[in-house]
Formats: sequence, C-alpha cells, structure tokens
Amino acid sequence: MATVKKKTNVVVPPVVEGETFASLQIAKNLDTQISIEEKLRLLYKLQQTDTKIDKLVLLRGELPLEVADLEDEVAGMETRSANLAKDIASTKEYIAQKKQDVLNAKSLIEKYEQQCKNVKNNREYDSLTKEIEYQDLDRQVSEKNIADSTLALNDKQQQFEELANTIAAKKENLEIKKGELDSIIEETRIQEEELLKESEKIAEKLDSRTLNAYNKVRSNAHNHLAVVTVSRDSCGGCFNKIPAQKILDINASKKIIVCEYCGRILVKPEIEGEVPQQEETEE
Repeated sequence: MATVKKKTNVVVPPVVEGETFASLQIAKNLDTQISIEEKLRLLYKLQQTDTKIDKLVLLRGELPLEVADLEDEVAGMETRSANLAKDIASTKEYIAQKKQDVLNAKSLIEKYEQQCKNVKNNREYDSLTKEIEYQDLDRQVSEKNIADSTLALNDKQQQFEELANTIAAKKENLEIKKGELDSIIEETRIQEEELLKESEKIAEKLDSRTLNAYNKVRSNAHNHLAVVTVSRDSCGGCFNKIPAQKILDINASKKIIVCEYCGRILVKPEIEGEVPQQEETEE
C-alpha cells in the first residue's frame, strides 16, 4: 500500500513594526529557505549596493534642499505679490469712488446754492444752508480719504515693484540651481538606475522581516550602514570592541550576530573574499 505524504503548510512570520536585527537574532521562527550564511552574504551585498547609491546622492550635496527651499520661497512671494496686486486694485477702486463722491458733493452744493437764491422764508434757507454744510463736510472727508489712500497706494505699488524684482532674482537663481542639479542627476542617472535595480533584485531574495529590520537600522544610522564587517576585533560601524567568542561566531556565519552597542549586523571581512576597510585605506 502506497504511503500518502501530507503537505506541510509553510507559515510565513509576520513583519513586526519597528523590528531590528537584535530581535531577529533571538527569533525562533525566521524564514529558513536560505542558509544564515547566504542571508548574511545577501545583506552585505545589499548594503554595499545601497552605499554606492548613497554616494551618488551625496554628490548632489545640499542642492536638492536649496532648490526645494527656493521653490517654496518663490511660491510664497508670488502669493504675496498676488495679494498686493488685489489690494492695489481695491485701493484704486476706492479712490475712484471717493473722487466721484467729491464730484457729487460739489454738484449738490452748487444746486443748493442756486436754490438759496429763490427761497421764500428763513426756514427753507436754513435747511438748504445745513445741506450745503453737510455736503461740504462730506467733500472734505472724501478728499482726505483720497489723499490718505493715494499715499498708501504709492507705498503698496513700491512694495509690489520691489517684490517683483526680488521674485525675478530668486527665479533666476532657482533656474541656475535647477540646472546644476539636473546636470548632476543626468550624469549619474544611468548608474543610479542600475544600482537601484540591483538593490531591488537582492532585496527580493530576503524575507520580509529581515528586510524590514535592515531598512529600520539603516534609516536610524547616521552613515546608513546596517551591515558592517569586523575590523581589528571591532565593529565597523561604531568601532566598539567585540568579545572573542562573538568573533568566532561571526567567522562561522552560522547565526545572526548583532553589535550590542549600535545594533548593526556584524559579518566577517572575508564574506565576499575581500576586506572593504583595506580597500578604502588603499584608496
């Protein structure tokens, strides 16, 4: 009678938010589709590739931030300029209205003065006189408003012109900065695209928990190094001394070893048949 083999379901451990290499080091349910040694080799290779990408980004320096700041500054100035333009137009309309009020007041004064010549009694004369005084006062107020608004208008127009000149200068500087940034990006574009594809290809071979921990440690490290080699019995990331027993475990590449000081994964220098620290010294 043939024996029927039962299918075993592979349980994929969930990604833990905020997981680090330290938690992976003691985890019992890690993905075992690849050996620890192969996983360490992939992590180291991923780190080397991402470091090359970091160096290309570093070539851009502060330019991306400068461009972004200038764009925000120009946008803010243009909004202020648009508001000033609306304010100027509104002030001009107000002055025009007050000028019309002056003309209306003068017209009424002339009308009432003519009526005063044909009044039949003192009461009618007093009433017309008060109307003339009221319209003359209204004219004086309107003329004062015109004078004050004209001064304010001149000041706003001067601000508008100065702001327009500043915006033009900022835009010119922005175009120069954008040109410099575009030039650098274009020079490194092909190389960066190739490295990004290589990084994605390596990352696909790693389980989600390990990759999540790698990204978290890398994002928290000032130099973006999550996987480092041992150099002179010290961590290649924080340079703290490593105990002798841990160095033996690192060289064996049978389990994940994490620096107790900085949380980076430690690998042997010979993991790819080369010693990165010596290469950097020779350069």
